[in-house]
Amino acid sequence: MKRGRRIGERVVGPRWVRWWLQTCRPLSSPCGRFAPEASAAGGSCGGMERHAFRLGQLFCFALWGAHQPVIICNESLMLEKLPTCGKSFEEMMRKVDSKKWCNLTEFITYYNNFSLCTEREANAASCYWPNPLAQGFITGIHKQFFLNCTSEKVHWEDPPDEILVTLILIPVLLMVAMITLVVWCSKRSDILV
Repeated sequence: MKRGRRIGERVVGPRWVRWWLQTCRPLSSPCGRFAPEASAAGGSCGGMERHAFRLGQLFCFALWGAHQPVIICNESLMLEKLPTCGKSFEEMMRKVDSKKWCNLTEFITYYNNFSLCTEREANAASCYWPNPLAQGFITGIHKQFFLNCTSEKVHWEDPPDEILVTLILIPVLLMVAMITLVVWCSKRSDILV
């Protein structure tokens, strides 16, 4: 199924294609809006004129793309501004007992403010966020505050052999008993009825 708006028998796709065709093709073109339809209907547009027209469309499209603003990331400005976010986060973390630094619920709002601040400063410097420089700064903050917050791994041990054998044999014996009961009942159906 073709997506887009139907014009005559032709389906026109995304908006930018319609805009490109309408803007870069003059309305007084001898072929109308769509050259393939006109040439298929026996029109006089074909060959060289169509190629010249397509080249003109390509030129219009390239010219339109050349006017797009180029945004350059000012990394030095971003690196100047990010430490202010770190300092405000450090001040907020002083309010939290250092023993509770590994409990995220104690400082989640402070960390959210820190994250929003780094994003705001990166965007103010015309940089995307997160980027490698901002990520390196955030990693430094993590090393400063959360270095000792590794999760303790639980060491799982197998139960003693007596318990393990019992836990394995009980389901096996129950299955055997149920199968025996089903077979016995199926052979004795005349008694059960």
